[in-house]
Amino acid sequence: MPVPLLDVNAQNLPLEPELQAAFTQVLHHGRFIMGPELETFEKEIAAMTGAKHALSVSSGTDALLLALMALDIKAGDEVLCPAFTFFATAGAVSRLGAIPVFTDVCPVCFNMDVNDARKKITVKTKVIMPVHLFGQCADMDPILALAKEHGLKVIEDTAQSIGAQYKGRQAGTMSEFGTYSFFPSKNLGGFGDGGMLVTNDDNLAEYARVLRVHGGKPKYYHHYVGGNFRMDTLQCALLSVKVKRYAQYTADRQRNAAHYIAELSKLPGVVQADPAHCKCVNTQDTWLAAQGAKIVLPVSYAHNSHIWNQFTLRVLDGKRDSLRDHLVAKKIGCDIYYPVTLDQQQCFANLPAASLSGCDVSHRVANEVLSIPIYGELTEAQRNEVIAAIAEWLA
Repeated sequence: MPVPLLDVNAQNLPLEPELQAAFTQVLHHGRFIMGPELETFEKEIAAMTGAKHALSVSSGTDALLLALMALDIKAGDEVLCPAFTFFATAGAVSRLGAIPVFTDVCPVCFNMDVNDARKKITVKTKVIMPVHLFGQCADMDPILALAKEHGLKVIEDTAQSIGAQYKGRQAGTMSEFGTYSFFPSKNLGGFGDGGMLVTNDDNLAEYARVLRVHGGKPKYYHHYVGGNFRMDTLQCALLSVKVKRYAQYTADRQRNAAHYIAELSKLPGVVQADPAHCKCVNTQDTWLAAQGAKIVLPVSYAHNSHIWNQFTLRVLDGKRDSLRDHLVAKKIGCDIYYPVTLDQQQCFANLPAASLSGCDVSHRVANEVLSIPIYGELTEAQRNEVIAAIAEWLA
């Protein structure tokens, strides 16, 4: 049977009566911008994440931009961010005239390599921006310690990991700012663009709220140059219907991931990544070779709660595209997140050489990664189709 990479209707259509009721409520009161549902949704996200302040914004990208603006990041400032992630992380930095400085990533969890970040701090560095990629938190304790040591701010790009935890702490709440995305493919997916900015700092929250509406307070009196970063009332109303079910959405994805790991691990040439080799790619290569590894499964660290926005394989020995083509032929959805690292993007070609160096692991995993279906509504029969197709390719 065909298995899509993602089926948003499998989640949304069962909620149709409630979603229509939410739409009707907004339609009737007519407050389409900054309506009462916005404040309700912000309180729901604050309660879910444990953040003191939550600000609904127009997208996850604008949440990043607003966080940087609230920290007064300006032209010439440097911001450390991983080379292996979605473009918005560095794009938001560049839009302010600041300089993204790319760090390498861990080959096991795909998140920021803190040791490499340390090497790239200069007198111009102002912010460290780790990304909690694919639904799992970066190693935040050493990142926060590094920031404190050098007097830097931290922004957590949590677009893919709302609800994930690191040592019992919620992703996005461990630093000055956390940013979330409600793009339809996210675990808490909206019906268009939308995002959220969270912070535990009263002053930063107030400044960000003013910047969110063109820097004006009261209306028409502008102390700062902000932006139009408001989230539509309707998006907030619709997402409020879904947020009440988010714990179940997460449990369903975790169930699917556990099934994949249990069954795929039985196949010859398939091994699960070993956190013991998180910090050393050379040691990991030796271990993988000893295991006869052809495919490396993702791992959820014991100190983390992984929400599995993606289930991302590493396909070794240059065989990634072969597996992708095989799955596509079997009508099984899959995709490459991400085929081109940020330091290799044409728009950043003129950055200083120091911003673009030393990202060898990022380049390597970009040539190995392949994500397979993991959405919560995936049935056992569909998961077995995926497993059987991978087994056939390995045979």
